[in-house]
Amino acid sequence: MRASATLDRILEVGIIPIVRTDDPDDAMQAIEAIYNAGLPILEVTMTVPGALRTLEEASDRFGDTMVLGAGTVLDPMTARASMLAGAQFCVTPALDTATIEMCNRYSTVVVPGGLTPTEIMTAWNAGATMVKVFPAGLVGGARYIKAVKAPLPHVHLVPTGGVTIDNAGEFFRAGASAVAVGSDIVNKRWLMERDFGRIEMAARGFLHTIAQSRAA
Repeated sequence: MRASATLDRILEVGIIPIVRTDDPDDAMQAIEAIYNAGLPILEVTMTVPGALRTLEEASDRFGDTMVLGAGTVLDPMTARASMLAGAQFCVTPALDTATIEMCNRYSTVVVPGGLTPTEIMTAWNAGATMVKVFPAGLVGGARYIKAVKAPLPHVHLVPTGGVTIDNAGEFFRAGASAVAVGSDIVNKRWLMERDFGRIEMAARGFLHTIAQSRAA
């Protein structure tokens, strides 16, 4: 999938579930649950043991029906390895211009982390496709996104950290292009209890909430 098509898909769906587990088998089960919910996008963090292999397995299994990303990408080499494993976008926790350059070299969507307006604009000017605002919930949530979007309306912002099913709509009304959600979908307790149905239900709930907030 071309980078423009990947971006269009993210903007269309509006949510990026984050798969972060201590067990690669659980990661695949969580991916399947998210897919079964009708949510065709997710990121697998590089903190998952054997994360690259998980990306490869998911890519082989779901093909073009799932837009797969790599999360917690800390350097250019990890970004390149992720792309080779099937990642169609890379997400970083902080601003690293070398990683942005690597993704742009291979025409891959890159979503670096930034918090302040200076960091956000530095990432955007370096070639970021979108900018992950992290941790959004600890710096004012949707109100912070609205404040940042006022002078930067052209930047695609992806609030991460503190996004819940109760406040997701607020982030979109504030101007977010998409949101990223971790434990409110891939919850550690549900993983421990092997309750992957709860993950599927949570993913469906977020899809419904986001669709409603956009329609309104």
